[in-house]
Amino acid sequence: MSEATRPTILVTGAAGNLGSEVVDRLLARGARVRRLVRRQAGARAGAEQVVGDLTDPQVVRAALVGVDAVLLVWPRLDAASAHGPVAELAAAAPRVVYVSSSAVDDQAVRQSDPIVQVHSDMEALLHDAGLRSVVLRSDTLASNARGWAAQLRAGDGVAGPDMARTAVVDERDVADAAVAVLLAGRGQPEHGPYVLTGPEVLSRADQVERLGVALRRRLRFEALPADLARSRMLADGRPERLVEALIAASARRPESDLITDHVERLTGHPAGTFAQWAVDHAVEFS
Repeated sequence: MSEATRPTILVTGAAGNLGSEVVDRLLARGARVRRLVRRQAGARAGAEQVVGDLTDPQVVRAALVGVDAVLLVWPRLDAASAHGPVAELAAAAPRVVYVSSSAVDDQAVRQSDPIVQVHSDMEALLHDAGLRSVVLRSDTLASNARGWAAQLRAGDGVAGPDMARTAVVDERDVADAAVAVLLAGRGQPEHGPYVLTGPEVLSRADQVERLGVALRRRLRFEALPADLARSRMLADGRPERLVEALIAASARRPESDLITDHVERLTGHPAGTFAQWAVDHAVEFS
């Protein structure tokens, strides 16, 4: 990639599991990268850093100067505060890659739970603003399993709210897909939505079992009733609104047996398994 053709990419949520993978890949491909993070974090060599809240239009306006494309990961449980930032995106007119949810149902008047609803609302807001957005509807990220690390360091069980079975997808595959679209330029893929899944449908118990194989331990998953799951998550310090959204998702989100080839379509390689993700990240659980 020559200096003249190097695009400048803004990555929101750049300190998160997905955003950090995207930053690494963009830098490896020679792009100019600007990280938007909520609070001062360790600098990433080769990348600019903007500290501020994505919901603040002034922060977004400053972060967008000279930007060709944006990875948008919306951090809130409602889209009401997105109108100002989306207006800034529309004014700057970069290409936008929005990371949504595979659980969005285009035929539904209202979505199954608050988390899916905000993704649906954001998709509509971006569309109505006339942005050149590509929607990547991601299934459950494998990296969500990192939330079990403390329990697995303390014992051989994972307890929490049960969730619908889905085709859990490796966040590295989602990052590969996002980078492919971010760097596609004028020849970018159609706006989608692309539904990014892993190659097999898994329950929480299935994921814990595969982690056990990777760790060479006999692990178990205990599904907690809603009241107990709620009290434990609140005791762990999770925000009340997030806890209520997770409880609603565990109760209302339907199971899905959907498996797509969209990861391979965008990246040229098939989606990896959760079992391999567990092997690659085993050290984080021991």
